[in-house]
Amino acid sequence: MDAESLSCLLSGDYGRNGQVFNFTHFTSTGQWVLIWNKLFEYLADPGMPCRVECLMAVKVLARDKTYLNETVCVEQLDGLLQLAGIGTPDGCDATEEVQVEALKCLSNMIFQSTKCQEMCLSNASTEGIIRRVKMYKEAPYGYDIKYFDMKLLFLLTAINCDIRAKVRDQLHGLVYLVETLDLFMSQAATFKEFSDKDLDLINEVLKVLFNLTVRASDNLVPEEEEATQFHRLVTVLHDLFFYRTLNRDKIVLLHSNIVNLLTSVPVSCYVELVSSLHAKHDSPVDGGDPTGGTVPFEGKNVYVLHVLVEFLRKNFQKAEKKSDQYEMLSPILTVLIKAIRADGVHRRFVRSIVLPPLRDVRDRPEIGKELRNYLCSLLTSPCTQIADLSAELLFVLCKENVGRMIKYTGYGNAAGLFANRGLLGGRTGNGGEQYSSDSEDSDTEEYKQIQHAINPVIGCYEPPKPNPLEGMSEEQKEYEAMELVKLMDKLQRQGLIQPCKIGEDGRPQPVDHIMELQEEIPEQQRDHKRKT
Repeated sequence: MDAESLSCLLSGDYGRNGQVFNFTHFTSTGQWVLIWNKLFEYLADPGMPCRVECLMAVKVLARDKTYLNETVCVEQLDGLLQLAGIGTPDGCDATEEVQVEALKCLSNMIFQSTKCQEMCLSNASTEGIIRRVKMYKEAPYGYDIKYFDMKLLFLLTAINCDIRAKVRDQLHGLVYLVETLDLFMSQAATFKEFSDKDLDLINEVLKVLFNLTVRASDNLVPEEEEATQFHRLVTVLHDLFFYRTLNRDKIVLLHSNIVNLLTSVPVSCYVELVSSLHAKHDSPVDGGDPTGGTVPFEGKNVYVLHVLVEFLRKNFQKAEKKSDQYEMLSPILTVLIKAIRADGVHRRFVRSIVLPPLRDVRDRPEIGKELRNYLCSLLTSPCTQIADLSAELLFVLCKENVGRMIKYTGYGNAAGLFANRGLLGGRTGNGGEQYSSDSEDSDTEEYKQIQHAINPVIGCYEPPKPNPLEGMSEEQKEYEAMELVKLMDKLQRQGLIQPCKIGEDGRPQPVDHIMELQEEIPEQQRDHKRKT
């Protein structure tokens, strides 16, 4: 914009500058502040005919934060709230187009400016949005207003934890947003089908709900009112899985947002994920789903659990890079762990898919394309969070039984879990007490035929090998043993290895000298005799 155009804009020539939006170069000339303040002067004039154009200019200017913090003031922010229809409850005479543009301006300003974020703690922004959310059932608000309401509320609750607490605890945002989900679902209930716009709105609501529930902890028992809200939330999430759409990408995003939200839901509410086998549900989200929305298991419809397990399978296939594993796998692993801890039916169904009876055990547990193989491969992942989550999922599926865990994963893969929990040496933890005593193991004929030749360390069949000590005299054997001790002692002194023995707490404890390991041998021999 040249000097003449700038002069016209500052003098009030609306029409000439209606289509000029590229203002970023003004930050280096000092003109940014002049234009910003002049635009807000125009917006404060009720008779100004180019409000939408001015708001578009503000929206673009707000993308650059060079002068935003030092220039923006309370009056400007409050003026935008009024134009967006979420200011003081005196009503708004702005058109829908003006309200939407004002919401976009607010989103840019709050995202870019810490000063705007602080002002939103005391202004009418959150109250205004929740007030309008409560009116969605009665007032015919357009899609764009609802969509950018949710966008702005997501920003506010994501950036500032005080605003998050205010929306959740004082304004009862959790209740009203769950009701909003219900409303959107009821509007599409005739054909149980979502349009792309429906899904865009629902995904934005789910993201806000995640912000509001992220503080939930399974170590804290929720109060009765809060527990009721969570149960209602999970019931609605359960029902979302039964809506269909033609856009597969949108459904993947929906499932991803549901999974993220479920990570912050208490375990006690996960029972709502499974419904009665006789409950009426139309076709599921994916019209091509062969299950038809019904997966019977022990008299229950576990369709939602089926979808969650398949979501894990698909994410395994997508997470080819190690750097992608945490983001893609952590939420769904957390959700499945919570689900199988919530109820025995959940655990038995997931176990039937993830850990079916073993048949071909000629390959290591971490090799292959089945879920068990993928999970076992993560047990030694350099990303410790993913390794721990995978280990916990498998361990709970094994009813926290050490022997069963070794059977399905191999001792080597599970050693990290056993060390962390003090279960090395086959010791049994206390977690198994919560499970029923029935075994649930049913070995196949293929497994039984080679069971005797399975190496428990690597967790698979190992062909017989010649004895390397065969033909040696006792003196030669003793010589080779001492050479091995010397080599290990040298490696220890160089700091390359740290030999350990199993302490009384079941965890590894370093030894000062390699010969101390001999003290363990008689006890290990006695343990072996007792077990065999």
